[in-house]
Amino acid sequence: MTVSNGLKLLSAVAVITVATGVFAQQRGQTLVDKVRAANDRFKDVSVATAEGYAAIPCASGVEGGAMGVHYVSEKLLKADAIDIAHPQAVMYEPGADGKMTLIAVEYITSKGPAALQGQLFNFMGAPNRYGLGPFYELHVWAWKSNPRGAYADMNPNVTCEHAH
Repeated sequence: MTVSNGLKLLSAVAVITVATGVFAQQRGQTLVDKVRAANDRFKDVSVATAEGYAAIPCASGVEGGAMGVHYVSEKLLKADAIDIAHPQAVMYEPGADGKMTLIAVEYITSKGPAALQGQLFNFMGAPNRYGLGPFYELHVWAWKSNPRGAYADMNPNVTCEHAH
């Protein structure tokens, strides 16, 4: 084997190794990982407001836990399309210091049954506490662990205690 052929072979092996690693990494990413990567910009609540999201009151559950303060995009609700990087709601937990900490996002559509990358949405009938018609929703707890599961509605580790 000549040096030139050896370098070509080494280059080909390097390209295949890198490509295989990238594909393996993508296969290993969960929906939660993908949602986090696509929406990390919302760690700063001012990004959500700049993108047209508006706060609605903190939502807590009758069985304990909460969903936090939802910042909802009316434009995205009306568009009724699911896009991993543009959730209809961005959820924050208010802290004692007034700081809003990103904890989850919510995808909402009236078209269903709905799914995002294989994860089925929950159906919410009407009437409901949001004043919306029937819809499908999916919470993704990408920044705060939820012992009830990454796609559960309420999180027992979230509180509305410091919401104003």
